[in-house]
Amino acid sequence: MSRLRRAIEQNEFLITAEVMPPKGGDPSHMLKMAQCLQGRVHSVNVTDGSRAVLRMSSLAASLILKQAGIEPIYQVACRDRNVIGLQADLMGAHALGLTNVLALTGDPVKAGDHPRARSVFDLESVRLLKLIHKLNDGFDYNDKKLTDGHLDLFPGAAVDPQIHSWKSLQRRFEHKVEAGAQFFQSQLISDFHCLDRFMTEIAAPLNRPVLAGIFLLKSAKNANFINRCVPGVQIAQSTIDRLAAAADPLQEGVKIAAEQVKLAQGLCHGVHLMAVRREDLIPQILDQAAIAPIQDPIPACV
Repeated sequence: MSRLRRAIEQNEFLITAEVMPPKGGDPSHMLKMAQCLQGRVHSVNVTDGSRAVLRMSSLAASLILKQAGIEPIYQVACRDRNVIGLQADLMGAHALGLTNVLALTGDPVKAGDHPRARSVFDLESVRLLKLIHKLNDGFDYNDKKLTDGHLDLFPGAAVDPQIHSWKSLQRRFEHKVEAGAQFFQSQLISDFHCLDRFMTEIAAPLNRPVLAGIFLLKSAKNANFINRCVPGVQIAQSTIDRLAAAADPLQEGVKIAAEQVKLAQGLCHGVHLMAVRREDLIPQILDQAAIAPIQDPIPACV
């Protein structure tokens, strides 16, 4: 059983963090950042072509972390693979012991660095979750029996409590639960009132753990960029002003993230921390939020 699955079964406050695979063949920075999370997270997400930007395969990067003793959450996006490729990669992940899977639709190609590439989208996230359920039961996409054994994957999904259509949010969340999602990680949360309402009105009756997405803002410029470029997110002007006035904006961003972790503690089941290329600051965020180390640590930072 994975550490993440065990923590969910034991109703622990869940902590995950995100790392990006390298854009090239050297994984040393990714590995160093992940190792700096010693004893502070249950699992580490490995992104799969986030924002449609080219990076190392999430499957390969997840295996690199696992070989270093770090439990990964292998992200799988539907954008780049047809249903044959998706099944092949999921079988490979199971065989390699990569059991935590986050099922994603994937960002549109035009958002990234290869805008003329062709999208696939044979499936989207709900149908990918249904496919994982079939594979776990020992059947392929065409309902044919897997001749060499069933899979044992632990699937999760993404959720955005801040989207404008409440009915659409509820319907999508319910469909993902019905399709087999065992946990949810949210997009970047900037409106904790929306998160509170989502947890009370939609998530609570369905009994699935939800981790609030907490993003490390590094500067006022960084916050303004997010407001321009990340749909559905609006960093408050008061937060931007606070970063702009700080003598050390990065450390002010750490304080803001810690305050948000505390807010999330009272609302949901955990936090998903995003600190792009500064994952080494996540332990500071957790310390300032008074989150104790977990009992089952990953290897020390090197």
